[in-house]
Amino acid sequence: MNKPILIIALIGIAVVMAITLFSNTESTQESNQVMDISPTEFLQKKDQQPGIVIDVRTQKEYDAGHLAEADRHYDLLNGDFEAQLNTLDKNETYYLYCRSGNRSGKAAQLMVENGFENVYNIGGFEDLVSAGLESN
Repeated sequence: MNKPILIIALIGIAVVMAITLFSNTESTQESNQVMDISPTEFLQKKDQQPGIVIDVRTQKEYDAGHLAEADRHYDLLNGDFEAQLNTLDKNETYYLYCRSGNRSGKAAQLMVENGFENVYNIGGFEDLVSAGLESN
């Protein structure tokens, strides 16, 4: 094989390897990130991809009003949420909310770090109610 053809072949192999490596890294990074979705996106998504809705606010906040479709209430601040992680199915889809979206974002990140793949931060309670979700 002459040198120019060998050099071109090696460059081609290097380019293919770089593209493959970049593609794999990008998809791994995407699967390890929390998906923040708006209340409107949640309304659309929950019908296509049903899941478990978790309120991560305090007991007092929850008692003052919560989404009617909240399946679980695990307080992030008192450690209840983290204590419950091992009881949750990692293959299920989860939608988390709090007062503003901050705590639910942190809780969702904890889930992702613990191997959960389908986790969505759906934001704050008042925004969800304003978007049309029923509350109790």
